[in-house]
Amino acid sequence: MNQMKKFIFLLLSYFATFLAVKAQAPVGTIKQTSGNLSSQAGLFDSDSIFTISLKGNIRKLLNDRNGEPRPFPVILSYTGDDSSAISIPITVKTRGHFRRQSGTCRFPPLQLGFSKTSDSSSSFFPKKGSLKLVMPCNGDDYVIYEWLVYKLYNLVTPESFRARLVKVKLVDEKNKKMPESFYGIILESESQMADRNHSVTVKKGMRPQQTMYQAFLKMAVFEYLIGNTDWSVEYRQNIKLVAADSLSLPVAVPYDFDHAGIVEAPYAKPAEELKLRSVRERRYRGYCINDMKQFDSTVAFYNSLKNEIYKTYTGCSLLDDKYINATVKFLDEFYTTINNPEELKKEFQYPCDPNGTGNVIIKGLRED
Repeated sequence: MNQMKKFIFLLLSYFATFLAVKAQAPVGTIKQTSGNLSSQAGLFDSDSIFTISLKGNIRKLLNDRNGEPRPFPVILSYTGDDSSAISIPITVKTRGHFRRQSGTCRFPPLQLGFSKTSDSSSSFFPKKGSLKLVMPCNGDDYVIYEWLVYKLYNLVTPESFRARLVKVKLVDEKNKKMPESFYGIILESESQMADRNHSVTVKKGMRPQQTMYQAFLKMAVFEYLIGNTDWSVEYRQNIKLVAADSLSLPVAVPYDFDHAGIVEAPYAKPAEELKLRSVRERRYRGYCINDMKQFDSTVAFYNSLKNEIYKTYTGCSLLDDKYINATVKFLDEFYTTINNPEELKKEFQYPCDPNGTGNVIIKGLRED
């Protein structure tokens, strides 16, 4: 009788999971909207692309690349679901380090600041706080590629940053000529991500061994999947930490994937200390684990996600065939490795080699 109850429970669990997955719109189903947006929907509840306009002293804002970033008053506008124009006074400043440098990117990354005094009652943008806006560095394509990595990690765990692909139109109040609209990414804030997961943010530094074990393995293997070595728990480089409470072990949450091999931005190069030829060459950057059975559940997990991971790229209407084919090959290499015990051991035990570069801790740059 107990076996029958167990069978029924597993069967019901399977159908519940199946229905939940079916209810989610696939990443490949991307709609280019007319710009209209429902104030009843959450900013990150859809993958449809809408247009935001930023009007102000834009030229001066974009040229603010040195020293402490200063906020500029800007009007953020978009079209509501009733075709009405919605405008919100906000502040915008440049942010980051590497991508903010004038010699690196055409546009610096931006931070959109919202205040209680802003009339945003009819908007789905926050009434206070800030959101990051990822701007194109070397063209729209790489923005799309990075956005898809965020969507990939959303498949892995809800303890991930949600991202919304948008079209950005810049309007300079001094009538200075601005470029045509381009793609950008609005990122969920750290506090929003933590609140959604009923967690608190953790600011103190710690070693990766002090974080949630299985969650860390999933994260570290994901970074290996996308070919990203540009992260560090110790130095909080492109990593945020959240925990259920102040007494719980934290979960490492990655962000900023522009240096990943799957994105392959023109400026992306692995750190010299790792002795890698390019970002397309993978390197597992977790800590040393000699018992390979510890990876069994993580490997099984990524095998279970395989179809969804591939579909993220093969089903995306914004990608050309060349990039899709190259990415499928890159993913094939990952799955060949994790399903070959010898190759898996060679790659994931690399941090245990005292003469290798897998245990090198690289001090991170300032937040990007």
